[in-house]
Amino acid sequence: MACLHDHSCEDHDCSANWTLYQHIDLPRVSALNEAVSGSIRSVFRAWDQRLNSSEGYLESNEGDPELIVFIPFTSDVKIKSISVIGGADGTSPAKMRAFINKDGIDFSDAQSIQPIQEWDLVENFQGVLEYQTRYAKFQSVASITLHFPENFGGETTQIHYIGLKGEATQLKRDVVATIVYELRPNPSDHKTRAELGGGLSQVE
Repeated sequence: MACLHDHSCEDHDCSANWTLYQHIDLPRVSALNEAVSGSIRSVFRAWDQRLNSSEGYLESNEGDPELIVFIPFTSDVKIKSISVIGGADGTSPAKMRAFINKDGIDFSDAQSIQPIQEWDLVENFQGVLEYQTRYAKFQSVASITLHFPENFGGETTQIHYIGLKGEATQLKRDVVATIVYELRPNPSDHKTRAELGGGLSQVE
């Protein structure tokens, strides 16, 4: 499902507050079949810079439009939607498949493993289309691998921007458990007025 922005982005999840850009472990991002090594890192930018591709873009090798993009995060995240800006003249990706928390996926794996979700894409040059995830399946995401198996007929596939929206998991599970425990009152920690022999209540 795609969401077309016909609203004010400041009032919806497409606002900058929901971008996961700052949680991407950029030095570890990688791509398979990229024509220029390391060019994948140029497609991740802040939301308001999504149309600024002056740093470069990701392109597949000529005659082979397939791409795989591996995106690790610095903390676990929840992903609500994905936005992809592709190239012109048939070079935009036409399909996207997602795998969660599976490192080292190659093209053989991508064809044999069932993705957690897949989308048919449209040519999206302004970044105003977002593809909604099945949100319940995109919780506790340490990494996401995106497979782009085909484009709209171009000799290569170009990706100028990938945007991920959602939220980071701020608290580790053991920290949350500790907080819940501490908030639960322990009667033995608190003396009642009767136990203290009357007078002012006292907490020891």
